Amino acid sequence: FTYVAGQMRGVGIVFSRFLEVDITLGVLIGMAVVFVYAVLGGMKGITYTQVAQYCVLIFAYLVPAIFISILITGNPVPQLGLGADVVGEPGVSVLQKLDLTLQDLGFAAYTAGLKDKIDVFAITFALMAGTAGLPHVIVRFFTVPKVSDARLSAGYALIFIALLYTTAPAVSAFARLNFIDAVHQTAYEDTPGWFSNWEGIGLIGWLDKNDDGKIQYGAGAPFDGAPAFNGERGASGQRALTNKPTDNANEVYVDRDIMVLANPEIAQLPGWVIALVAAGGLAAALSTAAGLLLVISTAVSHDLMKRTFRPDLSDKQELAYARIAAATAIVIAGYLGINPPGFVAQVVAFAFGLAAASLFPAIFLGIFFKRINKQGAIAGMLVGLIFTFAYIAYFKFMAPELNNAAHWWFGISPEGIGTLGMLLNFAVAFAVSAVTAAPPEKVQELVDDIRIPSGAGVAHDPH
Repeated sequence: FTYVAGQMRGVGIVFSRFLEVDITLGVLIGMAVVFVYAVLGGMKGITYTQVAQYCVLIFAYLVPAIFISILITGNPVPQLGLGADVVGEPGVSVLQKLDLTLQDLGFAAYTAGLKDKIDVFAITFALMAGTAGLPHVIVRFFTVPKVSDARLSAGYALIFIALLYTTAPAVSAFARLNFIDAVHQTAYEDTPGWFSNWEGIGLIGWLDKNDDGKIQYGAGAPFDGAPAFNGERGASGQRALTNKPTDNANEVYVDRDIMVLANPEIAQLPGWVIALVAAGGLAAALSTAAGLLLVISTAVSHDLMKRTFRPDLSDKQELAYARIAAATAIVIAGYLGINPPGFVAQVVAFAFGLAAASLFPAIFLGIFFKRINKQGAIAGMLVGLIFTFAYIAYFKFMAPELNNAAHWWFGISPEGIGTLGMLLNFAVAFAVSAVTAAPPEKVQELVDDIRIPSGAGVAHDPH
């Protein structure tokens, strides 16, 4: 549910921007599209469409990154452009210019690294372990006929994932630099069209604190909360806000979730590139949401209902339960998309942390530790999941004013707490398995068989 919520938010942003509707209506439209796309499709349909969607996604992500890298540095490779000199400013790299620009505006340097190393490690490890435990990723391996094909597909996937993820830091730096150049000290009446477009759907807001008609951008929130518009226009033509202003110099609110989508507009790239990015963002969100909903519906209809509560369930009834489960998941995810617990990247980090704390240890031990039994695995999963969820809920919802390094356990943020939850999962699983009966011999032999590199034959001694 956590991961799907992030996708719903992303789909809603795309629809709201290009249909020019409120973000709430954008999410509702996205819910309808995802319902038709995922609920009425199946495993095979989703598999083939995800292949096509990745092609759209990677092309849409890389093309604007290459364009912007050429514009800023003259280097067509974004990964190299990040460390290259800015065009027309020899000896000044992109990161140096960004550091100086941000410091002038009251921000910390872009390359300063504000998090403790232990927190960075915890977040990174939670993302890594969480990826290995994501159900919608694991289920992909059931769509290939042989073990060797699964291993080969995983190898290729790592290459394509690396291609996209190594581009992300460059996209982030370029977007930040372009945004500042485009809006800071610019008269509202002279702002580019994209500014008013995003303002129109409520994802950008400007509060003219000093009544000079110019946009001031700086550190800190410009006002309390998200933009609350009163339906009127200010002196410069901007949408008037009712929010209470803060006492810093910043006048601009920007929803962080729009930056990748707005990046080509900010850089003034051709219209077809902007449309390509929108298609890529939509493809990414739809493909991920479909995979997640397929896993949720299958878990409820087959694993929970048919295998546990109603073994006599017919195929037609099982399909009905699957569709009801998917529809319920879409409604819950849609609500969280309209009322997000954080920005999309943060919500996704929570999902990865929960997967790392609950699913990864059970998968890992199920392959590499024959002595683990169902009691140990279940106990470990429950402890890891409850601990991680409670930690996130406490700092994000129950006591958000305490959500800082001074109050975190061992200096680990809610985004990285999945690593600690994972360690608790391992410890409890080992402890409970040690004091309960060992798994049946047949199960232990199955574990041996799983570890055969060829995927065939047996590794245990039949005698």
